[in-house]
Amino acid sequence: MLNAVLFALRDIPTPPFRTVLLKSVGLTLALLAVVWIGVFAATDHLTAALPADWRTAADWLAGLLLFVGLGFLVAPVTALFAGLYADEVAEVVERTRYPTDRPGVSQPLMTGLAAALRFTGLVVLVNIAMLPLLFLPGINVPIFLAVNAYLLGREYFEQVAMRFHPPIVARALRSAHSGKVMLGGLTIAVLLAVPIVNVLTPLYATALMVHVVKLAQRQERS
Repeated sequence: MLNAVLFALRDIPTPPFRTVLLKSVGLTLALLAVVWIGVFAATDHLTAALPADWRTAADWLAGLLLFVGLGFLVAPVTALFAGLYADEVAEVVERTRYPTDRPGVSQPLMTGLAAALRFTGLVVLVNIAMLPLLFLPGINVPIFLAVNAYLLGREYFEQVAMRFHPPIVARALRSAHSGKVMLGGLTIAVLLAVPIVNVLTPLYATALMVHVVKLAQRQERS
């Protein structure tokens, strides 16, 4: 597992990974800019009849709430767009690290998009549900890490495993190697918790799980 983590970290600065990162972050910033402009346009429209001081206060409040909300959404939205390029990342890792192995098969575009939407929605909903835990010091961080380690490890492992196996086999492989998947998911969750750096999460997670899937496959054959 340590080698898998180190390989994934070493791969992130390479040109193919930087290309995917720039595309996913660029799309994320474009979407967030549209949301920002739309919210302020709606605020101006709704507060047009209020006194000037009230409109100013409303603009400040909308800006504050929007800043917090967009900060929360940066990671999952980046994950959504990066998910569209997950196969591209997996192919690079397979080609450079496992050139003699049978290459995986990319999922159809609509299948990958549906999986990315489902996964992003799940992560957002679970983390919104856990927001009250922020007020419970001592247990908030462990619970955040444990829940996200399970979710992220499961989803990214199965996403990569389905390049080589049918969904039911991918899930069985994940279940048989749940310890490694959970440990890998924990490193992903730690990265996700770091602001700004968390935009790297989808790239690191996909690369890491290629190594974990390969490890699981080797153990199954032995």
